[in-house]
Amino acid sequence: MTLIILQVAAFVSLILAFIEPEDHQENDHRGKPKEPGQSEAGWIEGVAILVSVVIVVLVTAFNDYTKERQFRGLQNRIEQEHKFAVIRGGEVNQIAVSEIVVGDICQVKYGDLLPADGIIIQSNDLKIDESTLTGESDHVKKGENTDPMLFSGTHVMEGSGKVLVSAVGVNSQAGIILTLLGAAHTENKEQKKKKKKKACSVPASEKELSPLTESDQNDEEAAMSGNSHMGNITANTHLEPARADSIVPASTTHEEANPRKEKSVLQAKLTKLAIQIGYVGSTIAVLTVIILVVRHLIEVFVVEARPWRSSDTQHIVNCFIIGVTVLVVAVPEGLPLAVTLSLAYSVKKMMKDNNLVRHLDACETMGNATAICSDKTGTLTTNRMTVVQSYICGVQYKSTPRYENLPSAVAEKIIHGIAVNSAYTSRVLPSEDGGQPKQVGNKTECALLGFVLDLGKDYQSVRDDVPEEMLHKVYTFNSVRKSMSTVVALDGGRGFRVYTKGASEIVLKKCKYLYGNGGQLESFGSDEQDRLVRTVIEPMASNGLRTICVAYKDYVLSGTAKSNDVQLQEEPDWEDEDNIIRDLTCLCVVGIEDPVRAEVPEAIRKCQRAGITVRMVTGDNVNTARSIALKCGIIKPGDDFLVLEGKELNRRIRDSSGEIQQALLDKVWPRLRVLARSSPQDKYNLVKGIIESKLHDNREVVAVTGDGTNDGPALKKADVGFAMGIAGTDVAKEASDIILTDDNFTSIVKAVMWGRNVYDSIAKFLQFQLTVNTVAVIVAFTGACAIRDSPLKAVQMLWVNLIMDTLASLALATEMPTTSLLVRKPYGRTKPLISRTMMKNILGHAIYQLTVIFVLLFLGPEIFDIDPGMGVRLSEHFTIIFNTFVMMTLFNEVNARKIHGERNIFEGLLTNPIFYSILIITAVAQVIIVQYGSMFFQTKALSLDQWLWCVFFGCGTLVWGQFVTTMPTKRIPKTFTWGSGPPDEMNATASLVEDGSSGSLSQDVKRTGQILWIRGLTRLQTQIRVVNAFRSNLDARNNPAYQTALLRKASAASPSGTGGFARPQLHSQPSQPQSSGSGFASPKEETAPSTASVAAAVPEPRAQSPQSPQQPQPPQQLQSPQQPAAPPLKEGDATSNHSVETAV
Repeated sequence: MTLIILQVAAFVSLILAFIEPEDHQENDHRGKPKEPGQSEAGWIEGVAILVSVVIVVLVTAFNDYTKERQFRGLQNRIEQEHKFAVIRGGEVNQIAVSEIVVGDICQVKYGDLLPADGIIIQSNDLKIDESTLTGESDHVKKGENTDPMLFSGTHVMEGSGKVLVSAVGVNSQAGIILTLLGAAHTENKEQKKKKKKKACSVPASEKELSPLTESDQNDEEAAMSGNSHMGNITANTHLEPARADSIVPASTTHEEANPRKEKSVLQAKLTKLAIQIGYVGSTIAVLTVIILVVRHLIEVFVVEARPWRSSDTQHIVNCFIIGVTVLVVAVPEGLPLAVTLSLAYSVKKMMKDNNLVRHLDACETMGNATAICSDKTGTLTTNRMTVVQSYICGVQYKSTPRYENLPSAVAEKIIHGIAVNSAYTSRVLPSEDGGQPKQVGNKTECALLGFVLDLGKDYQSVRDDVPEEMLHKVYTFNSVRKSMSTVVALDGGRGFRVYTKGASEIVLKKCKYLYGNGGQLESFGSDEQDRLVRTVIEPMASNGLRTICVAYKDYVLSGTAKSNDVQLQEEPDWEDEDNIIRDLTCLCVVGIEDPVRAEVPEAIRKCQRAGITVRMVTGDNVNTARSIALKCGIIKPGDDFLVLEGKELNRRIRDSSGEIQQALLDKVWPRLRVLARSSPQDKYNLVKGIIESKLHDNREVVAVTGDGTNDGPALKKADVGFAMGIAGTDVAKEASDIILTDDNFTSIVKAVMWGRNVYDSIAKFLQFQLTVNTVAVIVAFTGACAIRDSPLKAVQMLWVNLIMDTLASLALATEMPTTSLLVRKPYGRTKPLISRTMMKNILGHAIYQLTVIFVLLFLGPEIFDIDPGMGVRLSEHFTIIFNTFVMMTLFNEVNARKIHGERNIFEGLLTNPIFYSILIITAVAQVIIVQYGSMFFQTKALSLDQWLWCVFFGCGTLVWGQFVTTMPTKRIPKTFTWGSGPPDEMNATASLVEDGSSGSLSQDVKRTGQILWIRGLTRLQTQIRVVNAFRSNLDARNNPAYQTALLRKASAASPSGTGGFARPQLHSQPSQPQSSGSGFASPKEETAPSTASVAAAVPEPRAQSPQSPQQPQPPQQLQSPQQPAAPPLKEGDATSNHSVETAV
């Protein structure tokens, strides 16, 4: 806005300069003769201002272009990371989703985001979340024989399977909806143009695919989407396929599909600070203009008592230019640029540290983190699992036993149970470089498969005999079951066998038998279970081992059943899981080791020194979790911290009615360090409770790691959500802010360091900028009051503004982080952005610079033996002031690199080539401006002595900085701190940094591929069903029998002739002619009702499968004429299909 005002003022200045004033032969109003060429060069100031504005705009545009290019590169990186398992040539390959074609066979599994439409050819307990299409949150069971269609954009919540791809890209259901969404936006614009040209009705054939009326903007996309996901694609074949990244209208924002979190800590502080600075700067700018104008008017009409001249108009324009320039300098327009540059620079560097940032504000929010809730497996540990202990047939082995030493019958069951009761995508492959075997898939299952290989047997031969298609039933692992079970048919059709594996304490409770010494079958009651837990499982868990129990059960249909078998006459009900998975026979218990990463203990110590509390949230046994926490350093022997299980946590934080109470949670979370056997809901409750707690004045900033589909709510609720790039599901990655490409906790510590560096970079820029702001504004204001002129001309101040905003932001926002960032405590949510130390530096350096400038302003002519610069266009006096001010600004830029009172301001200077390069370039440009820029910058070339004095005063800034550092900070009042706490709600919208400092990559760049599709799908989820009902009712109304019944009912219900019904006026529509007497439109009119009214009044139909769209209500289901009339239907009343039909 200020640049626009400057342009207007510059054009006015140019116009006045080219108009020859009548009094051009006279002296100026100060009684001094004009300088030679002054009147001829009057246009130069206007041109110079325009050139300066162009330079500022070009530099800003270049920076924005660079930022945008970096963001697009990051987005491409995210999409390249999204790969899918496809079977080609009999081999399973991970390929990019953009390379999937029709005819491919894809393997889908728990947590996948489906990239294409397809038909299920094999499935195991497959459940899909289709809420992005239907709006229903219930998981839909899928199978080869029942509901075999899968749609792009939906999520696999349970199970696994194989899918034959039938449609990809814009031809898939998600693509069709997004294409229609883009077409709706385009056609809506075209229809608005047509309406302006001529008021004509839209043909009925076109109305089905055209947007609704202009007043029905909420439903226009619904009308366009139609039944696209119901299979009615043929009606839309005339639409040209659109690219996925170009079909989202401008109104479809990220917030509609995914509500943003509250403002980040830095963003909230910057918002309030920008508002405060803006108020001060605007006030001083207005006062400057008022004082200059009033003084000139008094001088013209009172002192000189002369008529108004053209030169007076030029002077008034110059006054406004000075005022606007003061506003340009005062308002922190460089703040968004500094924030954006710092974030973009940090995000690019963080990629090298294995942090793929999806939401920009997460980067700086991480710098304020006070708590990290971390998973165990893969994050704190290596996720390289191996079986190191086992308990088989009453014997505990500290290493892998030999197959020959085990009872053959039991060993075969163990091998078969592990081979078929594991995901077939989990494999152990030979190492390519002669090292450890390569584990592919679920690491726990890979450890069990490796155990089979260590026994000397091949699990793949078992899988070849029992391919995945022959598995009778699979109960896949989830956070509720904590186990996985598979049903296979016994040889000869004798019956079925159920293999189960899972958490030992859970599976053992379902066991009734156990193989003892020598492979003898023994009863396994509660006493034996307790003894096994104490003697085997707890010792394993205490050593940090994950204990897994393998069990089985036979269902015999023919032949003799053993004591541990179940004799049945017919196949059991496999859906009755509780009865199927009970009375099992325990085969073995194994202890799986997942070593702690060597670098994790040191990383956790760094977090603790940095004031960050690390909590471990895991689904493992409490003893295992405690052991790993001790090895990592999360807890230490003798600490008074809590190690709880999920059940115990819920018992402590819930009241008698089962509701979570924040007061109860506040008694637990400060001491909680380990949460074991936790569910995703437990993690969410803990994160939510910590964030919303007001136990301390400075609220917690929480980061969370997650890898599972059900971790999505906790990742979204957290201030920063970290998803695992290797082990994480697509759902978790979509819900996250940062993706850890190496699944390593140390990468989180690096994110903390970069986040704090962003915060400090912004603080450095503000310290530098506010010093320049203070000096420039006070100089301009004092000049207006004291000498009726500004020592710093408008063009000169624009150059200072360019140094202060663009160049300084680039120099100070690209500082590299140091380990010292992890020594201090987090800033927190409420600590002021401008601390007392920073305010001391700002005021101290401002005092020095103002003292120097005022000495030069009032005593400069005597010191340098030169003429005063007042009223002269080209003045050595004002050039010295301008040059000294710029020199002090450049040297103060070095001081601004330290914001915590450090004395060595040169530390790390050479590590940032961008900083010293900009410093050198700016100094060279200043020399050129002063010596050769007289025409545009109103400067006069200086001598060597004068230059040395300017540099001397600039170097004095460094010496003065040491004196300022010595001053005690505690003497600065706390009221001098700015930018503390979140801004007021009403002022939040006025933020100057809203667009520049926050947001996500998904906002800044239109997202392509499946990520983009989800955004459109979410917006259309309910509108699709509204249109379905609208079309169904439209078809019904076109039925003559329906119209006849409707009119009979209306006549019978309204003896007075009014009909007794209130036609819903949901939108402003032109009045329609009505048939006399009845108050209803004629049947001809009824065939083309107001689509706005129908769409708004239609009820929400029940969820339907994509293959069975809602059918129109038959006419015979209408009320008979003898039934009482329905009450008048008001806007929004739509309780049944009948009520809507009646109203229409």
